[in-house]
Amino acid sequence: MQALADVILPVFLVIGFGYLARWRNLISDTQVDGVVLFTQNFAIPCLLFVAIARLDLGQEFDWRLMVAFYTGAIISFTLGFAGARLFFARDWEDCTAIGFVALFSNSVLLGLPLTERAYGADALAANYAIIAVHSPICYAIGITTMELIRNRGGRLRDSLAKALVAMFRNALVIGIALGFAVNLSGMPLPGVMDQALDMMVRAALPAALFSLGGVLYRYRPEGDLRTIAYVVALSLVLHPAITYGLARMLDLSTEAMRSATLTAAMAPGVNAYVFANMYGRARRVAASSVLIGTAGVILSGWLWLQILP
Repeated sequence: MQALADVILPVFLVIGFGYLARWRNLISDTQVDGVVLFTQNFAIPCLLFVAIARLDLGQEFDWRLMVAFYTGAIISFTLGFAGARLFFARDWEDCTAIGFVALFSNSVLLGLPLTERAYGADALAANYAIIAVHSPICYAIGITTMELIRNRGGRLRDSLAKALVAMFRNALVIGIALGFAVNLSGMPLPGVMDQALDMMVRAALPAALFSLGGVLYRYRPEGDLRTIAYVVALSLVLHPAITYGLARMLDLSTEAMRSATLTAAMAPGVNAYVFANMYGRARRVAASSVLIGTAGVILSGWLWLQILP
C-alpha cells in the first residue's frame, strides 16, 4: 500500500485536479484543448527531443528491451484487431482502430511519472529508449493497416505514401527525429537553448497530467462495454504479462525490466483516441478505453510494483 500512496496516487491527484477543474467549470473545454495543444505539440516533443539527444544510444538500445516490450504490444494489437472482428462483429476499419487502442500504451503521461516516482529519475533511460520508437512503430502499424484496408484494390505504393506522410506530421515523431539527429551528429546545443529546453521539459509532465484529467472528463463510457473491457484487459493484463515474461526469459537487466513492464502496464494513451478520431472509427470504444483504463492503472500499476523486484 505504501507504493500506492507514494508512487501512484500523486500522479492521479494531478490528473484528478484537471478532471475536477473541468467538472466544476473552472476551466472550459477550449482552455483544456489549449493546454493539450501546448503539451502535445510543444512541451512533450521538447522533452522527447532532449531525452533522445542526451541518451546513450549504444548502451540503452538493448534489442532484448525492444523485443520484450514490442512483442507484447504487437500481440495486443493483433488480438484487439481479431477479437473486434470475431467476438464483436466490427467492420475492418473499426477493427484497426480497436487494435490500435490495445497497441498504444500511455508511455509518456503515465509511464514516465510512475517510473520516476517508483525508481527515481535515473531509472528512466529504458523508458526513453522505448518512447524513442513508440510513436513511429505504433503509428506505422496503425496507419499502414488502416490505409491498406481503406485502399483495398488500390496501389500499395499510394497507401504507404499516405501512411508515411501522416506519421511524420506528428509532433512527437518530429521531436524524436530531431533528437536522433542531434545525438548522432554529436552537435552540441548552445547553452541558452539548452536552458530554455530544460524549462519546457519541467513544464511538460505536470501540464500534460492536468490536461489529461480535463480531457478524460469528456469521455464518459456509453455502450460497447464488452468491447471496452476486452481492450482494457489486453492493455493492462496481457501486454505487461508478455513483456515481463520475455524480459525474464531474455535475462534483461532489472532496471530495464521494470521500465518495460511498467510502461506495458499503462492504459491506452490519448493518442489512441486521436487515431480513432482521425479516421472516424470506433471513437466511443477508444475514448472510453482511455478513461476506464486510466482509472484501472491505479490497481494494475500497484500490482506490478509488488511483483517487480
